[in-house]
Parts: sequence; C-alpha cells; structure tokens
Amino acid sequence: MTAIPKSVETVLCRLGAAGHRGYCVGGCVRDRLLGREPRDYDVTTSARPEEVMSIFAPHAIPTGLRHGTVTVVSAGERVEVTTFRRDGRYADHRRPETVTFTDSLTEDLSRRDFTVNAMAMDLDGQVADPFGGRGDLERGILRCVGDPDARFQEDALRIMRALRFAGELSLSIEAGTEAALRERRELLGEIAAERILTEMNKLLCAPAAAEVLLRYPDVVGVAVPEILPAVGFDQRNRHHCYDVYAHSVRALAAVPPDPVLRWTMLLHDLGKPETFSLDEQGVGHFFGHGKRSAEIAHIVCHRLRMDRRSSEAIEELVRLHDAEIPLTEKSLRRMLRRVGEDQLRRLIAVKRGDNLAQHPDYRGRQETLNQLEALLNLVLAADACFSLKQLAIKGGDLTNIGLSGPAVGRMLSRLLDEVVEERLPNNRGVLLDYARDLMEREGEHR
Repeated sequence: MTAIPKSVETVLCRLGAAGHRGYCVGGCVRDRLLGREPRDYDVTTSARPEEVMSIFAPHAIPTGLRHGTVTVVSAGERVEVTTFRRDGRYADHRRPETVTFTDSLTEDLSRRDFTVNAMAMDLDGQVADPFGGRGDLERGILRCVGDPDARFQEDALRIMRALRFAGELSLSIEAGTEAALRERRELLGEIAAERILTEMNKLLCAPAAAEVLLRYPDVVGVAVPEILPAVGFDQRNRHHCYDVYAHSVRALAAVPPDPVLRWTMLLHDLGKPETFSLDEQGVGHFFGHGKRSAEIAHIVCHRLRMDRRSSEAIEELVRLHDAEIPLTEKSLRRMLRRVGEDQLRRLIAVKRGDNLAQHPDYRGRQETLNQLEALLNLVLAADACFSLKQLAIKGGDLTNIGLSGPAVGRMLSRLLDEVVEERLPNNRGVLLDYARDLMEREGEHR
C-alpha cells in the first residue's frame, strides 16, 4: 500500500496548521484497511467552507459551498474538502434539502450510508470508527449506519450502492439492511437513469456480481424490469441446467469484466420467455429469441441513457450471440466485414460465456472457439482485406474515373464485397478496371 498522496497530505497538514481537524474519509479509508489502492481521496474537516477558501486561496474552488464542499488544487491534483455536517430533510429520496455544519466528526459520519464507509483517518493513521465499520469489514458484512429503512428512504440510490459494494467487496448484506433494501426497492424508480446506469455498470463488472445478481433479482428487477420474466423460467432443454436468468448471470460471470460484454450476457436471452415453444417430445425451443432479445436490449439501453456506441455494440452482440460462424477464412472475413475486429473478438467471448453457462455435458464448444480465435489471428496476420480503409482503391480513384456523390460509396462497398468473397484480388488496377466495367454496363456515374 502506497502512502497517502502528497496532494492529500498537504491539505491535511495545512488544515492542522490553521488550527482545524482534517481527516481522510469514506471509501479511501475502507480501501486502505482492505489493502486496496483507493481510486480517490476525500477530506472532511472541522473548518467552515469560508475558512477552507481562505486557507487555500487562490487554489480553492467553491464547487459546493452550500453543502460545505470546496475543491482544493494541491500538488496539481483536485481534492474535495467538505465541512463536518448534518443533513436536513430528504424530500426526493436522493439529496437533503438543507445541511447544517457541526463540530462533531461522529455526527458527520452518522449521516453516511454504510458502516464501512463511515470511517475517518488522520495523518497519523489513526482511524475514527464510531459505528464499527472496521469490524464489519473483518467479518465481511455490509450494514447501514443506524436505521437501514431511514437510510434507504433518505437516498434510494443507496439500495443500488448496497448491491454494488456487496459485489465489489464480496460482502454479505446484513439481515436488517437486506430486509430494508427489499422493502424499499421500488424507490429506485425515482432515481435518475444515469445514476442507475453508473451503479449497474459497477455491479455487473464486480468480482462477486453473479452472487449478488442471483440473490437479488427482485431488487435489480426494479432497475431492469426486463429480467423478471426470465427469473425461474425453465428452458426445458437438455443443453440447459439453469433457468433463463440463472444461465444469463452465469454467462455474465464467464466473460471479462467489460461493461459491454457484461450487459450483453445479462440481456442476451431475455427474449426467450416470449419465444418459447414445446415440440412433440416436450423439448423447449426459442426460435427467433436473438432478434427479440436485441429488441429488449435496445429498450433497456435507451431507458438507462447508455451512450450510443455501447448501446449499439450490445444490441449487435445480443442479436448475433447464437449466429453460426463456420470455421473458414471466408466466413471470418465476412464477419470482419460485418462487425470489425474488436466486435468479432467480443462476439467470440460472448459465445464462450454462453457455452460455459450451459449444461456441463454441452460445454465442448470451447475447443471450437479456440480454433476460431486462432484462425481469426491468422486471417488478421495475413492482412486480409475486410474494411474500406484496407481496400487498395479509394474514393478519389473513383472520382477520377467519373463517379460522384453517393455512387462513390456504393461502388467502394461493392468492390469490398468482391474482395472479401475472393472474387477479386485487392489490387488497385484490377479494382479500377472492374469499376469501369460496372459503370459501363450499369450506366452509374453518380
């Protein structure tokens, strides 16, 4: 574990020199106690906001004076410094309407969400822990500070944060806290989609994501109600030993912790309940479920305000997750032409995860996927042409022979198809001759 960053150390020293108490607080203390490198450091202090502004002028930015927060630029880094405070009434289940400053560190810590986040540490490494957060960490427990029902009614996002911390830190949620978050889960409907997405991204990529998702589908289902029909849905198929939701969660755990991949696996089979049918032997089938699942993925990604690039990638992967890719160079070039290298590698990862979450007797596709990935590497190493930027002919070449406007793009796409299908070599002269011949035969100029 590295020392406290110089920027934070300087802030604490200057607060102390001015006669005020200052502490690292919250997640950074928790992470240090766990032996993890904190992502960032927050500071809490007995100094009032105007005093902090004066101490650190001209390097203090009044980012939230009303709530006691000043951003200090120290050693080239930004450090958030917040005055000890008590929160007023929460009217919107998200933020307090008012805050009141206090001289009590314990009172400040009492307003925080979970005991493991309600600890403070001074420059000497002494930890203030009035609510037993250190002991909860040692026991692997996540517990609210004070009354859990009150904590979740104050700020409903804490419900998602509880699941996220349980997943990130592999903590078990204490019984009273668990009961309250289930009881108050519908309050998540009042939280902005962007905040839900941020917490869901972190939860899905957490080390213990699967355990949390399997234990709390009723809670996650408030944020993503589309998962609920899949919970407990028997697939009635020998390839599957789990219901649709349990399969999806196990598939999620079998892919790298990348948000696009994890969302893909959570959503990839959600179309199954709607497309379920039984044959004469009583075997379940899900014809067209990839298409329906992609439609559901679009709805989820749009509602959660996901960025367009991620949303489109997820929808495409969901739609193609069960598409067959023959083990041939031509089929790989076709897929590279269709989705590009990065997305094709993701698709192979999706297929791996999907297969690993099936019945153990049917997980033998891993070797085929290994071969597919090895062949992909060979195709790429051979510099196979599968994109317009690799094509030996450019738009300017076509303009010079008389094409213009949209006709240029159409011709480039057509030439690329010919090369990918191995009907033409990727040779500038050959491609130009073919383009001239097409123009003459089809009379295309613009």
